[in-house]
Amino acid sequence: MTDEFADLAELMREERELTDGLADVDPDARLRRRRRRRIGLLITAIVLVALLGTTGGYVVWALHAPLPAPTATSRQPGPPASGPAVQLALPTAASAISVSGGEAYLGPGASGIWATSGTNDPVPMASISKLITALVILDAKPLADANDPGPTITFSKADHDLYDKYYVMGATIVSMPTGSSMTQRDALAMMLLPSASNYAEAVSTWAFGSQGAFVAAARRWIAANGLAGTTLVEPTGISPRNTSTPTDLIALARLAAANPTVAALAATPSMVVPSVGTITNTNDLLGVDGITGLKTGNLGDGAYNLLYTASMDVGIGDRLAVTGVLLGGMSRPSVDNQVRAQLDSIREGFHDVPVASHGQQVGGYATPWGSTAKIVIAQEASILTWSDTPITVTMQTTTPKTYLDDEIVGSITWTAGPKTTTIPLVIEGDIEPPDDWWRLTHPDELG
Repeated sequence: MTDEFADLAELMREERELTDGLADVDPDARLRRRRRRRIGLLITAIVLVALLGTTGGYVVWALHAPLPAPTATSRQPGPPASGPAVQLALPTAASAISVSGGEAYLGPGASGIWATSGTNDPVPMASISKLITALVILDAKPLADANDPGPTITFSKADHDLYDKYYVMGATIVSMPTGSSMTQRDALAMMLLPSASNYAEAVSTWAFGSQGAFVAAARRWIAANGLAGTTLVEPTGISPRNTSTPTDLIALARLAAANPTVAALAATPSMVVPSVGTITNTNDLLGVDGITGLKTGNLGDGAYNLLYTASMDVGIGDRLAVTGVLLGGMSRPSVDNQVRAQLDSIREGFHDVPVASHGQQVGGYATPWGSTAKIVIAQEASILTWSDTPITVTMQTTTPKTYLDDEIVGSITWTAGPKTTTIPLVIEGDIEPPDDWWRLTHPDELG
């Protein structure tokens, strides 16, 4: 009897296909088709009664037979464009920059020398020399931490005379009366914040006994730290023979930033020194665009330098630790502007790319009885990326359990470098069951 029932269902299916085809040709076919289906349904009911024995048996079967699963379709969205490649704002002068904390985005080489401009030839480093002087002094006379004042230094008549020596040379100076004294930490602050050259020589002589001994110690320190492109002949930088390369100065910046006393002083905008008063850091970019240090240098027009560190929040979790140097700028404002432009171009290179809108359709479900529902992205989404890093997309769907609105039926994931964004896929709308009449008149669709 099962075979006979199947044959009947097949005949009904063929009859529907035939009458549907006629409707496309004859304008009156629709009316004839309805009449034929009524007759067909009547015949079907009579035959089923005959086959199953009673009308009640067929009705019970038709109303409770399993329904076919809705047919699912899906289409994965294509990868979105990540945007144009970032054009890093490189200075016109000789420069180098290193970035730590963002290697997964910028590349593994970013924490070395990530970008440069100009040449890597040695050029006068001017008062950046005082960083070397301070580190060499602290190598010989270490302080316990950034707050340790250290021993007291009393300045002699010879130290006082340095004021006049450097005044004639046009260097930065601060008063140093004979017999005055201050702590080692404050004396280092005098040479690092206002960049007082007379203090650089006085303190280095105090630490080593003579300038000859200091210069010899400084050269040993330079060699021990692998600064092969660096030359120092005196402690202040007033001599153009104090030279270094951009890449060496990046290494010097790391050494300075790792020393608690030097790092703290280089990050101090101003401070009060007993017997002197308020001193101000020559680095007027401190606190601007995340800049935290280190040292300026200046030998006049075309010889303005800045060795700097910066901490930048670009939205990736960890902050970027930037170390940079610019040598040979035309003026202090031009150096500052070029450094800020470079940092801004790094910051702007990290950007959010919209990848999906709330309710965006990526598929759907359909049933033989005409009920439909959509597969949509549950919420608006974007992904943070660097420059033109390619974005990939993957989508996974699962078989629904209820086929009801808001049921989660998979997920979609976008990946850009180390960053991923995953959003659920949900059903929009409900798959409604068929009515009893559809069940009774579509036995061939039932399980």
